[in-house]
Amino acid sequence: MADLRYRPIGATATLARAGYPAIRSATGGELDIVTGPTQPGFNPLDLLLASLAACMSMSARIAARELGLTDRFDGIAVNVEGEKAADEPSRFGSLTVTMRFEGNLTADEQSAVAHKAETICTVSNSLALRPTLIVTTT
Repeated sequence: MADLRYRPIGATATLARAGYPAIRSATGGELDIVTGPTQPGFNPLDLLLASLAACMSMSARIAARELGLTDRFDGIAVNVEGEKAADEPSRFGSLTVTMRFEGNLTADEQSAVAHKAETICTVSNSLALRPTLIVTTT
């Protein structure tokens, strides 16, 4: 097996009295958050959906490899949309993941890759099993 390297994970949001949050990843990536309806950029809900889309796309590539389909898997576009729940608390009531495959996979092979990707993806697994949320102050 290849040497696996540890990648730090985590994020910190900082917010001043006015303005929007700035996000910094544990590895130094930076992203500004926007919330205005016409502002280009990501809001917190977009980031959750983007995390699922990115994870499912990478997991689909892994799944295609594990299923022996790499020679006919040319790529994938994953779109994730969320429907907010009508009742409280504020949350997504449903998430829809749509995968568009590039290459020459049959419908059955695409379905197999999609379902295997869902079992591989850390984000989809976390959303499905609802991790324990621990909130602390310092």
